[in-house]
Amino acid sequence: MNATDRTPADLLRSALAADPGRPLVTFYDDATGERVELSVATFANWVAKTSNLLQGDLAAAPGDRVTLLLPAHWQTAVWLLACASVGVVADVGGDPAAADVVVSGPDTLETARACSGERVALALRPLGGRFPQPPDGFVDYAVEVPGQGDRFVPFAPVDPDEPALIVAGREFSAAEVVERARAEGTGDRVLSGLPYDTWDGLNAGLYGALATGGSVVLCRHLERLDEEGLAKRIESERVTAVRR
Repeated sequence: MNATDRTPADLLRSALAADPGRPLVTFYDDATGERVELSVATFANWVAKTSNLLQGDLAAAPGDRVTLLLPAHWQTAVWLLACASVGVVADVGGDPAAADVVVSGPDTLETARACSGERVALALRPLGGRFPQPPDGFVDYAVEVPGQGDRFVPFAPVDPDEPALIVAGREFSAAEVVERARAEGTGDRVLSGLPYDTWDGLNAGLYGALATGGSVVLCRHLERLDEEGLAKRIESERVTAVRR
């Protein structure tokens, strides 16, 4: 983290320069048994590829709105940072009819069809797997993203004072996301079972770690884990703070 960082993308670049090998996001899905660990470098590579898909293939530009109909998931975290890198507004759980691009998980595809612009579908399968058969009217993220470039440069500089995030009806500029994440982040290794549909969930599950040099153990379907299992995970992952 640098004092001059004013966008979430700046925070990721600083983290990459400081310690690319450190764990940033460790993801568990307690419905499937999936575990994925992403270092800063691996996460940044996914963000670069997704940003190139968003800016290049989907023609998204600063000021456009990208509705994210996605759960708390490592791929959702990637999309949030890709939106920040391109300069589009990430509208978490927003109205797809008002969006230029919609990004949907498998459970919200029918809702996502209200978007008249580009539609992207995420299967959210282990290891970033694709749909057995791509949904009609959608780009399959897992098919398109691997071939994207590993480096990303925005066509236009991202203005930190422009809208960057909408969550739970509240709009944040990129600079406000950074300022609030710095103020509320702790630098801990945080285990978060919170959904991504509130600021608290986003901060615990992503932004706070980026802003303060921490890391996240992001758990989907944490309610399926009993207290003994939770205690073992906290110990094995060396968790220092829990949000659920």
